Amino acid sequence: MNSFVFFFFILLVITFILYLSGNKQTKLPENFFYKTQFKEKYNPDVDTINWDLHRNRLKKFGRSQYKGLTFFVSTDNRIYYLSEEGYKVYC
Repeated sequence: MNSFVFFFFILLVITFILYLSGNKQTKLPENFFYKTQFKEKYNPDVDTINWDLHRNRLKKFGRSQYKGLTFFVSTDNRIYYLSEEGYKVYC
């Protein structure tokens, strides 16, 4: 009976150690699926200098930040940005 409890305890400890070591190895990094490129591509609020990415964001989201300015698409599909005074400046 005593050897059975000892064997069971050792087996439990070994299983626990293997679980912890295996869990650390298979754990993916936090940003594995959400890389910087992914953030930049699918977030219209991140500034970019890539014209093609900017155009794609405008089509998909209706707004995009390009070289420090946020551009919007109006209801009649015209592109504009807001001036410092708050006026719409159409491109």
